[in-house]
Amino acid sequence: MADLRATVIGGGLAGSEAAFQLASRGVKVTLYEMRPYTVTPAHFTGKLAELVCSNSLGADTISSPAGILKQELRMLGSLVIECADRTKVPAGRALAVDRDNFSGLVTEKIELNANIKIIREEAAEIPAEASIVAAGPLMSGKIAEAVDRMTGKPLYFFDAAAPIVTLESVDMSRVYRADRYGAGGGDYVNCPLDGKSYEAFHGALVAAERAVVHKFDGRAGYFEGCLPIEVMAERGIDTMRFGPMRPVGLADPATGREPYAVVQLRRDNAEGTLYNMVGFQTNLKWPEQDRVFRMIPALENAEFVRRGVMHRNSFVRAPEALDGCLRPAAGGAARRRDLFLAGQITGVEGYVESTAMGLAAALYMYED
Repeated sequence: MADLRATVIGGGLAGSEAAFQLASRGVKVTLYEMRPYTVTPAHFTGKLAELVCSNSLGADTISSPAGILKQELRMLGSLVIECADRTKVPAGRALAVDRDNFSGLVTEKIELNANIKIIREEAAEIPAEASIVAAGPLMSGKIAEAVDRMTGKPLYFFDAAAPIVTLESVDMSRVYRADRYGAGGGDYVNCPLDGKSYEAFHGALVAAERAVVHKFDGRAGYFEGCLPIEVMAERGIDTMRFGPMRPVGLADPATGREPYAVVQLRRDNAEGTLYNMVGFQTNLKWPEQDRVFRMIPALENAEFVRRGVMHRNSFVRAPEALDGCLRPAAGGAARRRDLFLAGQITGVEGYVESTAMGLAAALYMYED
C-alpha cells in the first residue's frame, strides 16, 4: 500500500464496506459499480449495498453467533452495521432495516467520502494496482471470467427473494401481533391457518407452476438455509410447519392456543406500510404467487408490491482457491499479493458474513 491507492470492484455490502474501511485509513479508492446501467436478475435499484432478499440481518443478541459477529463489526467501525443500526425497524431479536433507507444511507456516506471515487460502469478487467474483487455472486462479463481463471470453475446455488405486501391490504381481523417467545413488542404480524386451510395451501403450492431456471450443469442446487417455499413443501406436508410456518411460541391471544400453522409478516420499511413474508422466498411464476399466497386467509386480498424472484449465486471453493488472507492461491510464487476477494463469492452466506469479508479483505490489504 505504498502509493495508498486501491480499486474495489462491486458496490454491494462487501464492496461498500471494503471501500469505506480503506478510505478511512487514507487510501484513495476507486469503486466500480455497474448498476443501474447494467442490471442483474435480483436488484431493483442503483443504490449501493442494496438488500436483494430479506431485510433482516439476522439475530442481534450477544448469545448468538450472528449477534456476536455484529458486535465485533461494530467494534471495528463497520459502515454497514452502523447504517443498519440507524435504519432499523422493529423485528424482535433480529436486526431488520428499512431496506431503502439503509441502502440510501450507505450510498450517501460513500458518495460523500472524499477518498472514494465511484465509477458507474462494469469493470472491464482487474487492475494491476491493489484490488479487491467484491463483485458479488451475480458478477458478469470479464470480471467473472478473470475470477474463474484465478480460482477454477466456480460453484453455485440458486437463491430467491420473498414477496412484499402492503399492510393496508392485509385483513387485520384475521391476524394478531406477537413475536416468538415474546422476544419483542409484537413486531410481527401473524397470519394463522387451521389444518384444513394449511392442507389446501400446501397442495396448491406443490402443484403451482414455477418460473424456468436454467440448470447450468444439469442440476439445480439450493442453499439449505434458504429454500424456496415450494421446494420445502415438496419435502413433506409438515415440512413448512417445522420451518417458517412453525407456530411454536406464537399463541393467539384470542384463544390462548397456538394455531396449526402461521405465516409471519415482518416490517420492511420505517413507515410500517410494507411487510415481507418471512421465509417465503419463491420461484413461482408471478400470477401463481398471487393465486397461491392469497389462499392464506389474512392475505386473501393482498397487494404485492414486490414478488419473489430466483437467481443464480456463484462462489469459489475458498479452502482450495484462496489463502488465509482471501487472496487467490493460484500462481505459486508469481501470484499477486495485492489482489483479494471479498463477500459472498468467497463462500459465505448472509449479509453480515459478506460484510465481514469486505472488512477483513480491506484490513488484510492495508496491513500487508
